[in-house]
Amino acid sequence: MSESRVHTVTGATGYTGRYIAAKLLEQGHRVQSITGHPDRPNPFGRQIELHPFDFDQADRLTETLRGTDTLFNTYWIRVNHGGRTHERCVQETKVMFEAAQRAGVRRIVHISITNPDPQSDLPYFRGKGQLEDALRDLEGVSHAILRPTVLYGAEDILLNNIAWTLRRFPLVFLPGRGKYGIQPVAVEDMADLAVRVMDREENLEIDAVGPEIYSYAMMVRTIRSAIGARCAILPMPSGMTYLAGKALGMMLGDIVLTRDEIEGLSRGLLVSRSGEPAPCPTKLSEWLKQHSGELGRSYANEVKRHYQ
Repeated sequence: MSESRVHTVTGATGYTGRYIAAKLLEQGHRVQSITGHPDRPNPFGRQIELHPFDFDQADRLTETLRGTDTLFNTYWIRVNHGGRTHERCVQETKVMFEAAQRAGVRRIVHISITNPDPQSDLPYFRGKGQLEDALRDLEGVSHAILRPTVLYGAEDILLNNIAWTLRRFPLVFLPGRGKYGIQPVAVEDMADLAVRVMDREENLEIDAVGPEIYSYAMMVRTIRSAIGARCAILPMPSGMTYLAGKALGMMLGDIVLTRDEIEGLSRGLLVSRSGEPAPCPTKLSEWLKQHSGELGRSYANEVKRHYQ
Protein backbone atom coordinates (compact mmCIF):
# COMPACT_ATOMS: atom_id res chain seq x y z
CA MET A 1 0.00 0.00 0.00
CA SER A 2 1.63 3.20 -1.19
CA GLU A 3 1.88 6.10 1.21
CA SER A 4 2.22 8.51 -1.74
CA ARG A 5 -1.50 8.30 -2.51
CA VAL A 6 -3.73 11.10 -1.28
CA HIS A 7 -7.16 10.37 0.12
CA THR A 8 -9.82 13.06 0.57
CA VAL A 9 -12.27 12.91 3.47
CA THR A 10 -15.25 15.22 3.72
CA GLY A 11 -15.76 16.75 7.14
CA ALA A 12 -12.57 15.73 8.93
CA THR A 13 -13.38 18.35 11.59
CA GLY A 14 -16.76 16.72 12.20
CA TYR A 15 -17.84 13.36 13.55
CA THR A 16 -17.74 10.43 11.11
CA GLY A 17 -15.16 12.10 8.88
CA ARG A 18 -12.84 12.65 11.82
CA TYR A 19 -12.76 8.94 12.63
CA ILE A 20 -12.11 7.98 9.00
CA ALA A 21 -9.33 10.55 8.70
CA ALA A 22 -7.72 9.34 11.94
CA LYS A 23 -7.81 5.74 10.72
CA LEU A 24 -6.12 6.73 7.44
CA LEU A 25 -3.40 8.66 9.23
CA GLU A 26 -2.86 5.75 11.60
CA GLN A 27 -2.12 3.57 8.57
CA GLY A 28 0.38 6.07 7.16
CA HIS A 29 -1.74 7.58 4.38
CA ARG A 30 -1.70 11.17 3.18
CA VAL A 31 -5.03 12.86 3.83
CA GLN A 32 -6.75 16.11 2.97
CA SER A 33 -10.28 17.24 3.78
CA ILE A 34 -12.98 19.30 2.17
CA THR A 35 -15.34 20.80 4.69
CA GLY A 36 -18.08 23.31 5.20
CA HIS A 37 -16.12 24.70 8.14
CA PRO A 38 -12.54 25.28 6.91
CA ASP A 39 -12.00 27.96 9.57
CA ARG A 40 -12.76 25.66 12.50
CA PRO A 41 -9.87 24.48 14.69
CA ASN A 42 -8.17 21.62 12.87
CA PRO A 43 -7.95 18.60 15.21
CA PHE A 44 -5.16 17.15 13.06
CA GLY A 45 -3.00 20.26 12.84
CA ARG A 46 -0.60 20.18 9.90
CA GLN A 47 -1.30 16.51 9.19
CA ILE A 48 -4.42 17.35 7.19
CA GLU A 49 -5.02 20.39 4.98
CA LEU A 50 -8.58 21.73 5.01
CA HIS A 51 -10.30 22.98 1.83
CA PRO A 52 -13.79 24.51 1.41
CA PHE A 53 -16.46 22.52 -0.41
CA ASP A 54 -16.75 25.11 -3.23
CA PHE A 55 -20.01 23.59 -4.51
CA ASP A 56 -20.67 26.81 -6.42
CA GLN A 57 -17.21 26.66 -8.06
CA ALA A 58 -17.12 23.24 -9.69
CA ASP A 59 -13.79 23.82 -11.44
CA ARG A 60 -12.12 24.77 -8.17
CA LEU A 61 -13.61 21.72 -6.44
CA THR A 62 -12.30 19.55 -9.27
CA GLU A 63 -8.80 20.91 -8.76
CA THR A 64 -9.00 20.27 -5.02
CA LEU A 65 -9.86 16.64 -5.76
CA ARG A 66 -7.26 16.17 -8.48
CA GLY A 67 -4.69 13.61 -7.40
CA THR A 68 -7.12 11.97 -4.97
CA ASP A 69 -7.16 8.18 -4.97
CA THR A 70 -10.24 7.65 -2.77
CA LEU A 71 -12.91 10.17 -1.79
CA PHE A 72 -14.61 9.33 1.50
CA ASN A 73 -17.95 11.13 1.47
CA THR A 74 -19.71 11.74 4.78
CA TYR A 75 -21.38 15.02 3.72
CA TRP A 76 -25.00 15.21 4.84
CA ILE A 77 -27.27 16.90 7.39
CA ARG A 78 -29.49 15.33 10.01
CA VAL A 79 -32.18 18.03 9.92
CA ASN A 80 -33.25 20.88 7.68
CA HIS A 81 -32.22 24.18 9.22
CA GLY A 82 -32.22 27.61 7.65
CA GLY A 83 -31.10 27.27 4.06
CA ARG A 84 -29.62 23.83 4.66
CA THR A 85 -32.03 21.18 3.36
CA HIS A 86 -31.78 17.54 2.35
CA GLU A 87 -32.66 18.49 -1.22
CA ARG A 88 -29.82 21.00 -1.33
CA CYS A 89 -27.41 18.40 0.05
CA VAL A 90 -28.40 16.01 -2.73
CA GLN A 91 -27.64 18.58 -5.42
CA GLU A 92 -24.36 19.63 -3.81
CA THR A 93 -23.20 16.04 -3.39
CA LYS A 94 -23.93 15.34 -7.05
CA VAL A 95 -21.71 18.33 -7.90
CA MET A 96 -18.96 16.75 -5.80
CA PHE A 97 -19.38 13.32 -7.42
CA GLU A 98 -19.07 14.87 -10.88
CA ALA A 99 -16.02 16.88 -9.78
CA ALA A 100 -14.45 13.66 -8.52
CA GLN A 101 -15.10 12.02 -11.87
CA ARG A 102 -13.47 14.91 -13.76
CA ALA A 103 -10.52 14.89 -11.34
CA GLY A 104 -9.79 11.23 -12.02
CA VAL A 105 -10.66 9.94 -8.53
CA ARG A 106 -10.37 6.14 -8.55
CA ARG A 107 -12.96 5.26 -5.90
CA ILE A 108 -15.68 6.85 -3.78
CA VAL A 109 -16.58 5.41 -0.39
CA HIS A 110 -19.98 6.89 0.35
CA ILE A 111 -21.77 6.89 3.71
CA SER A 112 -25.50 6.33 3.19
CA ILE A 113 -28.13 4.86 5.55
CA THR A 114 -29.97 1.59 5.90
CA ASN A 115 -33.05 1.16 3.72
CA PRO A 116 -32.70 4.25 1.51
CA ASP A 117 -35.40 4.78 -1.09
CA PRO A 118 -35.29 7.42 -3.84
CA GLN A 119 -39.11 7.42 -3.85
CA SER A 120 -39.57 7.66 -0.08
CA ASP A 121 -41.88 10.26 1.42
CA LEU A 122 -39.22 10.85 4.09
CA PRO A 123 -36.67 13.42 2.81
CA TYR A 124 -33.73 11.90 4.70
CA PHE A 125 -34.20 8.42 3.24
CA ARG A 126 -35.26 9.77 -0.17
CA GLY A 127 -32.14 11.92 -0.47
CA LYS A 128 -29.86 9.05 0.50
CA GLY A 129 -31.52 6.83 -2.10
CA GLN A 130 -31.13 9.47 -4.80
CA LEU A 131 -27.43 9.80 -4.06
CA GLU A 132 -26.91 6.05 -4.25
CA ASP A 133 -28.54 6.11 -7.71
CA ALA A 134 -26.30 8.99 -8.76
CA LEU A 135 -23.22 7.10 -7.62
CA ARG A 136 -24.22 3.96 -9.53
CA ASP A 137 -24.63 6.07 -12.67
CA LEU A 138 -21.20 7.70 -12.31
CA GLU A 139 -18.99 6.25 -15.05
CA GLY A 140 -15.31 5.53 -14.54
CA VAL A 141 -15.33 5.70 -10.73
CA SER A 142 -15.78 2.60 -8.58
CA HIS A 143 -17.74 2.90 -5.37
CA ALA A 144 -18.45 1.36 -1.99
CA ILE A 145 -21.74 2.35 -0.39
CA LEU A 146 -21.86 1.85 3.38
CA ARG A 147 -25.23 2.00 5.09
CA PRO A 148 -25.02 2.62 8.85
CA THR A 149 -28.02 3.03 11.13
CA VAL A 150 -27.50 5.08 14.27
CA LEU A 151 -23.82 5.80 14.87
CA TYR A 152 -22.54 6.09 18.41
CA GLY A 153 -19.19 7.11 19.85
CA ALA A 154 -17.48 9.54 22.18
CA GLU A 155 -18.76 12.65 20.31
CA ASP A 156 -22.20 11.19 19.54
CA ILE A 157 -25.29 13.38 19.76
CA LEU A 158 -28.25 10.98 19.80
CA LEU A 159 -27.20 8.49 22.47
CA ASN A 160 -25.55 11.22 24.53
CA ASN A 161 -28.73 13.28 24.56
CA ILE A 162 -30.88 10.27 25.41
CA ALA A 163 -28.58 9.71 28.39
CA TRP A 164 -28.69 13.43 29.26
CA THR A 165 -32.49 13.30 29.30
CA LEU A 166 -32.50 10.13 31.41
CA ARG A 167 -30.15 11.76 33.93
CA ARG A 168 -32.06 15.04 34.13
CA PHE A 169 -35.80 14.29 34.06
CA PRO A 170 -38.00 12.07 36.27
CA LEU A 171 -40.08 10.98 33.25
CA VAL A 172 -38.85 10.17 29.74
CA PHE A 173 -41.34 9.45 26.97
CA LEU A 174 -41.07 7.01 24.07
CA PRO A 175 -42.64 7.73 20.68
CA GLY A 176 -45.46 5.20 20.54
CA ARG A 177 -44.73 1.98 22.41
CA GLY A 178 -41.08 1.91 21.37
CA LYS A 179 -41.27 -1.60 19.92
CA TYR A 180 -39.66 -0.65 16.59
CA GLY A 181 -36.15 -1.99 15.98
CA ILE A 182 -32.82 -0.20 15.96
CA GLN A 183 -29.37 -1.66 15.19
CA PRO A 184 -26.73 0.81 16.42
CA VAL A 185 -23.16 0.79 15.10
CA ALA A 186 -19.96 2.12 16.67
CA VAL A 187 -18.48 4.97 14.65
CA GLU A 188 -14.99 3.48 15.05
CA ASP A 189 -16.17 0.22 13.47
CA MET A 190 -17.79 2.10 10.59
CA ALA A 191 -14.59 4.09 9.96
CA ASP A 192 -12.54 0.89 10.01
CA LEU A 193 -14.88 -0.69 7.46
CA ALA A 194 -14.68 2.40 5.23
CA VAL A 195 -10.88 2.23 5.14
CA ARG A 196 -10.89 -1.55 4.57
CA VAL A 197 -13.03 -1.32 1.43
CA MET A 198 -11.09 1.52 -0.21
CA ASP A 199 -8.61 -0.80 -1.95
CA ARG A 200 -11.28 -3.06 -3.42
CA GLU A 201 -11.99 -2.61 -7.11
CA GLU A 202 -15.54 -3.93 -7.35
CA ASN A 203 -18.61 -1.90 -6.50
CA LEU A 204 -19.93 -2.76 -3.04
CA GLU A 205 -23.08 -2.04 -1.07
CA ILE A 206 -22.85 -3.00 2.61
CA ASP A 207 -25.16 -2.46 5.57
CA ALA A 208 -22.65 -1.14 8.12
CA VAL A 209 -24.46 -2.29 11.23
CA GLY A 210 -23.55 -3.59 14.67
CA PRO A 211 -24.27 -7.08 16.02
CA GLU A 212 -27.09 -6.17 18.44
CA ILE A 213 -30.69 -5.38 17.51
CA TYR A 214 -32.82 -3.65 20.14
CA SER A 215 -36.32 -2.36 20.31
CA TYR A 216 -36.03 1.38 20.80
CA ALA A 217 -37.59 1.00 24.24
CA MET A 218 -35.05 -1.65 25.22
CA MET A 219 -32.16 0.50 23.99
CA VAL A 220 -33.34 3.42 26.13
CA ARG A 221 -33.73 1.13 29.13
CA THR A 222 -30.26 -0.31 28.52
CA ILE A 223 -28.78 3.20 28.54
CA ARG A 224 -30.74 4.04 31.72
CA SER A 225 -29.36 0.96 33.45
CA ALA A 226 -25.79 1.65 32.29
CA ILE A 227 -25.72 5.22 33.64
CA GLY A 228 -27.61 4.40 36.83
CA ALA A 229 -30.57 6.69 36.17
CA ARG A 230 -33.85 6.10 38.02
CA CYS A 231 -36.38 7.90 35.82
CA ALA A 232 -39.58 6.32 34.56
CA ILE A 233 -39.83 5.52 30.84
CA LEU A 234 -43.36 5.74 29.49
CA PRO A 235 -44.96 5.35 26.04
CA MET A 236 -46.66 8.37 24.52
CA PRO A 237 -48.47 8.89 21.20
CA SER A 238 -45.89 9.80 18.56
CA GLY A 239 -47.49 13.16 17.82
CA MET A 240 -47.35 14.19 21.47
CA THR A 241 -43.74 13.00 21.74
CA TYR A 242 -42.85 15.19 18.76
CA LEU A 243 -44.52 18.21 20.39
CA ALA A 244 -42.73 17.53 23.68
CA GLY A 245 -39.42 17.30 21.81
CA LYS A 246 -40.18 20.53 19.98
CA ALA A 247 -40.88 22.32 23.26
CA LEU A 248 -37.62 21.02 24.75
CA GLY A 249 -35.79 22.10 21.61
CA MET A 250 -37.12 25.64 21.98
CA MET A 251 -35.76 25.72 25.53
CA LEU A 252 -32.36 24.42 24.41
CA GLY A 253 -32.08 26.33 21.14
CA ASP A 254 -31.87 23.05 19.24
CA ILE A 255 -33.81 20.55 17.13
CA VAL A 256 -34.28 17.59 19.46
CA LEU A 257 -36.51 15.34 17.35
CA THR A 258 -38.12 15.48 13.91
CA ARG A 259 -41.27 13.88 12.53
CA ASP A 260 -39.16 12.08 9.91
CA GLU A 261 -36.98 10.53 12.61
CA ILE A 262 -40.01 9.26 14.51
CA GLU A 263 -41.53 7.90 11.30
CA GLY A 264 -38.28 6.26 10.17
CA LEU A 265 -37.95 4.53 13.53
CA SER A 266 -41.56 3.37 13.60
CA ARG A 267 -41.22 1.84 10.11
CA GLY A 268 -38.20 -0.21 11.17
CA LEU A 269 -35.84 1.56 8.78
CA LEU A 270 -32.94 1.54 11.24
CA VAL A 271 -32.46 -2.22 11.12
CA SER A 272 -30.64 -4.04 8.32
CA ARG A 273 -32.81 -6.16 6.05
CA SER A 274 -29.90 -7.56 4.05
CA GLY A 275 -29.78 -10.90 5.83
CA GLU A 276 -25.96 -10.64 5.92
CA PRO A 277 -23.89 -10.96 9.12
CA ALA A 278 -23.19 -7.62 10.79
CA PRO A 279 -19.74 -6.42 9.60
CA CYS A 280 -19.16 -4.16 12.61
CA PRO A 281 -18.30 -6.13 15.78
CA THR A 282 -18.66 -3.73 18.72
CA LYS A 283 -21.67 -4.35 20.95
CA LEU A 284 -23.46 -1.30 22.31
CA SER A 285 -23.98 -3.12 25.59
CA GLU A 286 -20.21 -3.55 26.01
CA TRP A 287 -19.43 0.00 24.87
CA LEU A 288 -21.86 1.39 27.45
CA LYS A 289 -20.00 -0.38 30.25
CA GLN A 290 -16.83 1.49 29.28
CA HIS A 291 -18.35 4.92 28.66
CA SER A 292 -21.35 5.17 30.99
CA GLY A 293 -19.51 7.51 33.35
CA GLU A 294 -19.23 10.35 30.83
CA LEU A 295 -22.30 9.67 28.67
CA GLY A 296 -24.98 12.34 28.98
CA ARG A 297 -23.12 14.56 31.43
CA SER A 298 -23.72 17.58 29.18
CA TYR A 299 -26.12 18.27 26.35
CA ALA A 300 -24.80 18.06 22.76
CA ASN A 301 -26.44 20.81 20.70
CA GLU A 302 -26.99 19.84 17.05
CA VAL A 303 -27.64 23.37 15.83
CA LYS A 304 -24.60 24.89 17.53
CA ARG A 305 -22.33 22.04 16.41
CA HIS A 306 -23.30 21.96 12.75
CA TYR A 307 -24.98 25.24 11.81
CA GLN A 308 -23.34 28.01 13.83
